[in-house]
Amino acid sequence: MRMVPIPPGTVTLTDRRTERSWTVDVSAFELGALPVTQEQYGGGGELPAVEVSWLDAVRFCNTLSERDGLPPAYLLEGNEVEWDLSAPGYRLPTEAEWEHACRAGTAGPRYGDLDEIAWYEGNSGGRLHPPGEKQPNAWGAYDLLGNAWDWCWDLYDPAVYGEYRVLKGGGWADEHWSVRVSVRRRSHPTFRVDDVGFRVARSV
Repeated sequence: MRMVPIPPGTVTLTDRRTERSWTVDVSAFELGALPVTQEQYGGGGELPAVEVSWLDAVRFCNTLSERDGLPPAYLLEGNEVEWDLSAPGYRLPTEAEWEHACRAGTAGPRYGDLDEIAWYEGNSGGRLHPPGEKQPNAWGAYDLLGNAWDWCWDLYDPAVYGEYRVLKGGGWADEHWSVRVSVRRRSHPTFRVDDVGFRVARSV
């Protein structure tokens, strides 16, 4: 699993629905340079692994940690998940980590020209593409925008949506306005769909 180092920093997240913004300090961490592929997930093929639920992604992170001899980041009991913050194993990025990593020091809606960095409704031909064909951001991460949405660790808005988790990045079927760094989507942790995948992170 090729990882890229993400430096520490501060990021301001926004939610258009509630018109709320909040600032988060992000520690240095590592992020997958690419989304997890079907081959890595166990299905074979070079496309991003999609139709993966949040719970599927969490379980995969633990399996990958065990394969690499790392203490797993997650304690699992049925569908209950607890994150061991001290564990160095693979995990999902937090929303703040994801957005900080995606921006890579930029302040605009995207880290580059949309057609050069992302597969979206305007250029995808209505399908997923192998990751890494578009330009990376300044920190060496590919396909953070477009192709497939990424699951994040965070609850979206537990007071309103309960256990729904955050999705970031936009996908191959989304219009240009949805493929921006700040856009948030939500889904139930058991939900699987053909434009949602994930990438792994690790604390350092």
